[in-house]
Amino acid sequence: MTDGIGQEVWKRFAKTQVVFLGTAEGEQPRVRPVTLINFDQKFWIATGTRSAKARQIRRNPNVEVCLELREGESTGYVRVAGVAQAVHDPETKEKLAEQMDFFAAHWEGVDDPDYTLFRITRVEVEYMPPGETEVHTFIV
Repeated sequence: MTDGIGQEVWKRFAKTQVVFLGTAEGEQPRVRPVTLINFDQKFWIATGTRSAKARQIRRNPNVEVCLELREGESTGYVRVAGVAQAVHDPETKEKLAEQMDFFAAHWEGVDDPDYTLFRITRVEVEYMPPGETEVHTFIV
């Protein structure tokens, strides 16, 4: 996402923010709020290893996240579709743990067996700026 729209989309994401994550359980979609981490222009999700979302992602790694955008009375969104891949590299898990101000509240350290980190890859972005009706779609 290096063009004008892509740069505009990246500016919409803070280091961490609450988004809605869509996973699948069999044929049933499951949506819940999660904290999305934006690090090095890549998207990451940290969760408990035994959580329902981790189990669902291991069974079907296709996920979507949606960030609601508000400017005054106008709304829009950024929808990101991709494939969630578990990250096992200790160095990467450490770097991402440092990005999460909530990390210590959930895990004892990066070696905690309940700490699972997913990177969202093969990303397709759908973006509708607040107050507009045109939707921009592109691949990252």
